[in-house]
Order: sequence, then structure tokens, then C-alpha cells
Amino acid sequence: MKRRNSITEDAKNMKKRYDFSKGEQGKFYRPDAILKLPIYLDDDLVAFIEEYAKEKKADLQTAVNDILRHNKEMLQALKA
Repeated sequence: MKRRNSITEDAKNMKKRYDFSKGEQGKFYRPDAILKLPIYLDDDLVAFIEEYAKEKKADLQTAVNDILRHNKEMLQALKA
């Protein structure tokens, strides 16, 4: 598969002007929506978390949550 520089190619394909006169403001706005954003980890952290999850017999999400929750508790204890 050929890799492309999406920013450069997308910029080349953009029009000079776009007509938003018939657009509807807030059409897709949902005040109760919960966004779950992806988080990209460095390779060494992924390897560590995979090993940790394997030892704990847990999935990656549970392992990451455990690690973060533990660190959160330590940081909160240091503030007190």
C-alpha cells in the first residue's frame, strides 16, 4: 500500500471557497455525548502494559486503568 502525506494531498484537493449558506448550525451537536478519545502510547509503554496485563490475566484497558488509578491515588496522597 502506498503511503501518502494526507495533509499535503488534502490541502491540494481543497476548494478555494466553500458555501455554508445552507448549513445548519448545531445539527450534529449532542450535549449528552461522551467522547472516548484514542490515546497513543510509545512502544516501550505498550510492551510494558502488555506484559503487565498478561501477568494480571487482564485485558489492556483494565491494565491501563489499574496503572492510572494507582498513580492517581499516589499523586492524591502526595498532595494531602
